[in-house]
Amino acid sequence: MSARCLLVVDDEPRFGEFVGKVAADAGYEVEVTTNGHDFQARYLEFQPTAVVVDLIMPEIEGIELVQWVAERDAPAYLIVVTGYSPEFATLGKILDEAKGLPSVSTLIKPVRVSVLRGALADISKASSGG
Repeated sequence: MSARCLLVVDDEPRFGEFVGKVAADAGYEVEVTTNGHDFQARYLEFQPTAVVVDLIMPEIEGIELVQWVAERDAPAYLIVVTGYSPEFATLGKILDEAKGLPSVSTLIKPVRVSVLRGALADISKASSGG
């Protein structure tokens, strides 16, 4: 396992693939899932250092997955993503930080490549203490 592992969960496969490609190009080992159940299974096996979670998904919402990650005292850095209003993403970030996750960023879809690269670079800096 590489030092930088990213697990993505988004019910829109094309968006997950987009995030995965950008992250792989940035040096991350990447796994992409399209639902909460697969995310949970892969999380336990993959033990990512960072996760990208879509907030609005069928069956298991992103907020529920974030809570699940936090309950495992996970060191993962988090990027929450939504196609809904920026206020919704801000609320998600506040809730995630209250759960004790080390670093939470928010992105609003559609996400530009440069913005995603910046968020991934911020995680790299935070995890290296820089």
